[in-house]
This record gives sequence, structure tokens and C-alpha cells, in this order.
Amino acid sequence: MATSRGAGTRLLRYLESKRNLAGSACGVLGLGLTVMGAAGAYWPLVVAGLYGVGALLAPPEPPEPPRPEGPTEQLDGVRERFGRLREYVAGVELPDPAAGRLAELMDRYGALLEPGWVADVLAAGPESVHALSRAIELDVPECVDTYNRTRWWTRLTPGGESPERHLERQLSLLHEEVERLTADLQDREARRQQTHTAYLEERGRS
Repeated sequence: MATSRGAGTRLLRYLESKRNLAGSACGVLGLGLTVMGAAGAYWPLVVAGLYGVGALLAPPEPPEPPRPEGPTEQLDGVRERFGRLREYVAGVELPDPAAGRLAELMDRYGALLEPGWVADVLAAGPESVHALSRAIELDVPECVDTYNRTRWWTRLTPGGESPERHLERQLSLLHEEVERLTADLQDREARRQQTHTAYLEERGRS
């Protein structure tokens, strides 16, 4: 059933295309030549040939503009990147307490991205999705990568600032950011509940 609907859609799309319109116009010209007696006994070939010429000479259809991703598709992309990040950090050795801080952060990201009503609330806010995507795709990998590189240099020239301290501070800032994001989602749900309560009260009075 779905296949037949798809074939019908493609047929309708071709009938409305520039190629078919140009080919049909040339085919009508061939019919005109037939009526005038210029095509002779080979008029079907003349009509078909003119249709083919018109279809080939027609300008191509402009490409369809890309469809913007909806909230669900965007969140699916964030989940995919989070899965890759989780695999990456699982193979990285970090000192305590940074390792524990990173584990807490990953647990919070995972809870927000878990399919369900929480993820639906998250998807309703493009800014929230962007903030979470930025943290997963850029911020956390940069924190870990920079720590590993800086630690390598510190071994050669000890005595500088501790890379562990910077890593802990960075992860703490990201933790504060996800706390604010979670509070914003919670506040959004509270406002939704209040709005529904006000609606029911107004409906009851009317």
C-alpha cells in the first residue's frame, strides 16, 4: 500500500514537472504536423520523438530546499553524539575528584536525553537543546583533551599551574550550567501546570 502511494506521488510529481510540460508541448506540435499531413504514416514516431526532444531540452527542476530538523531529529543527533562521548571518556583516566565530577555530569546528561517526557520537555526549548549539544559536542571533549595535553607538558616542565585544578573547575562550571538547565526545564513544567490550573478554573466559572 505504501509502495503504491509512493509510486503515485512520483507519477504526479513527474506530470507536473518542466520536462513533462515541455515534452507535451512538443508532442502537441507533432500532432499539429500530423493533422496538416506533414508527418505521414510515421506520425506516432514523430509525436513521440518530439516529446522526447522537448523533455530532454527542458531545464532541470531546482533542487528541493533541505528540510529543517525538527526538535525530535535534533535530539536524536544529540543522543548519537552523547553515545560517542560516553565511549570516549570511558577510556580516559582522570584523577579524583575530577573523574567523579565527570561521571556525575555524564549521568545528568544521560538522564535529560533518556527518551520520555523529560526529553520531550527538553526538545520543546531549542535553546536548551543547543546548550546541551554544545556541552556534549564541544565543552566536555575540550576539557578532557586540554587536560591530557597540559599534563604531558607539565611532566616536562613541572612547577606550573596544576592541570587537575583547571579540569575540576571546568567540570564544576559545566555542572552548574546543567543545573541551571534542569531548573529551567522544571520551571517550564511548573508554569505549564499553573496555566492548566488557571484554564480549568476559568472553565469552571464559565
